[in-house]
Amino acid sequence: MIVDLPSSTTSTVNRKLVELRESGGVMALGRVLTLVIVTDDGGGAEDAIEAANAASREHPCRVIVIARGARKAAPRLDAQIRVGGDAGASEVVVLRGYGPLASEEAGAGMVVPLLLPDAPVVAWWPGEAPAVPSDDAIGRLAQRRITDALSARNPTKAFEQRRTGHVAGDSDLTWTRLTHWRALLATALDNPPHEPVTGAVVAGESVSPSTDLLAGWLAVRLDVKVKRSPATDNGGGMSSVQLTRRSGAIELLRPDGRTATLRQPGQPDRMIALTRRGVPDCLAEELRRLDPDEIYAEALSGIGRISRGRTPVNLVP
Repeated sequence: MIVDLPSSTTSTVNRKLVELRESGGVMALGRVLTLVIVTDDGGGAEDAIEAANAASREHPCRVIVIARGARKAAPRLDAQIRVGGDAGASEVVVLRGYGPLASEEAGAGMVVPLLLPDAPVVAWWPGEAPAVPSDDAIGRLAQRRITDALSARNPTKAFEQRRTGHVAGDSDLTWTRLTHWRALLATALDNPPHEPVTGAVVAGESVSPSTDLLAGWLAVRLDVKVKRSPATDNGGGMSSVQLTRRSGAIELLRPDGRTATLRQPGQPDRMIALTRRGVPDCLAEELRRLDPDEIYAEALSGIGRISRGRTPVNLVP
């Protein structure tokens, strides 16, 4: 069910939510958090809503979408409420502000009356995000702030802003996309022989924040020198990791962006499905924890310890 409320107010939206709950029983009250999505009005807003609906099946929540419209327009708030099959396991409130209502401060003012009482607030910027999310008006309302440097117009600049402006509670989907890589490497190191790692080489696209983060994570967790290199003939993003040990290297290679090969001394090669994770999957993982991600903070700090190689790593044997 979709209910349009053109030229509306937040009070009208709240009354309509209560009316829908009382008249149709279409919305459960068992919401675990409020997810605030900040984006521009357009196709990006619908993509973000679709991802939030998918994640809400694991984390029932109220989704508030601030879809900023044209700033050079008369002040107007067009609202929309989506429930039932159009909202996954959540209730979605879309607020399209125009003119002065398209500003960050106005967006925060519209969000406050619609927040669930006594429930955590998570802010998500699926596209362009503030340089320092914790200083943003909506960011200040949230316990957790999720960004995605890879979706920015300039991923390198956006990722550097994430590094320099990081505070507890911040996270980025470039980190969440590494979960399967980190799990595979940790499992390989848990198996015998239990020898210390003496060095590491991480390869990926020249512009790949995830590759930088994995290199930083290894530098901190293993306390070794890590070389970050470009890769040739790769399928995008992360390409390979090589961990050097006395008995031989552990290698995790993904030349095509879809299937990886895990190589370990004395064991047959293992083929592993390792495609780039989609936004709904990453968002659902981020919503599983509402406390600060300390390991992500360590990985960011570890980037300053890695060395940069200029010679591309060839993934073809």
